[in-house]
Amino acid sequence: MNWLACLKKGLFKTANNLSSGLKVILGSKKLDQEALEEIQDLLISADVGFSIADELTRKISKLKIEDENNLEVKVKAFLNNEIAEMLKPYAVDLKIVDKPTTIILCGVNGNGKTTTAGKLAKRFKDESKSVILAACDTFRASAVDQLVVWSKRVGCAIVTGQDKQDPSSVAYNAQVLAQEQNVDVLIVDTAGRLHNNQNLMLELEKAVKVIQKINLAAPQEIIMVIDGSTGQNALQQLEAFMKVVPITGLIITKLDSSARGGIVLTITQKYKIPIYAIGVGENIEDLNFLDPKLFADAIVY
Repeated sequence: MNWLACLKKGLFKTANNLSSGLKVILGSKKLDQEALEEIQDLLISADVGFSIADELTRKISKLKIEDENNLEVKVKAFLNNEIAEMLKPYAVDLKIVDKPTTIILCGVNGNGKTTTAGKLAKRFKDESKSVILAACDTFRASAVDQLVVWSKRVGCAIVTGQDKQDPSSVAYNAQVLAQEQNVDVLIVDTAGRLHNNQNLMLELEKAVKVIQKINLAAPQEIIMVIDGSTGQNALQQLEAFMKVVPITGLIITKLDSSARGGIVLTITQKYKIPIYAIGVGENIEDLNFLDPKLFADAIVY
């Protein structure tokens, strides 16, 4: 299955709500104030933030549509283009700039960090890059076991610690090994932590500082993995993590679990932060880099 097909399948709930909603709104009336308000509500229901939904509907109100029979087609085409253009500056490929490039994955519990770490490792290995995984969720044995499975599946080294070992010491050992072996990529999988748990947030900050003691250029990336189905709660989580560590980019997972894929647009416009990848399922091919045009196609048509 190609990526567009994966996107369409994964974003079906969002696309179905938007597309069918627009058809109902525009199929039975003119583009009047009532229709514009309904379009705005429809966008907000997909987790497109109010300010963005308001901006889009104001632009729609200024569209010059001579043939009312093509109203739905014209509005969909406009939204498709606008969404793609809004996302373009933030659809960034994850580059390997140094050797090693250290990538720390963080986020709240259950957002898919460990699976994302494995999928990223697979992607880099497919690009003939050498990879080390670091299992820093030392208080959850299942997370370590899961990452070990991924390391075997991908064919890369993994650094683990003892049960309940200080996660920062595992990150330290992994950074040392990555530099000694001159690998291309070190992916550090950290424990899931609630954004309001101060102790665990400080633990994440400590891991970053420990790595920086070995290499001032590292970590090159601190990526927050966000569950797209959490909607507006994702914004609160992101703000809390940004206060503790410098988040360089996002990976948004589980968009297939929600009819609110507009959160991708909301996050980029509010925080001006890169989206390195989006996930629309459990399979390896269901995590890929954000293509603005394909994303817009998948949710509008």
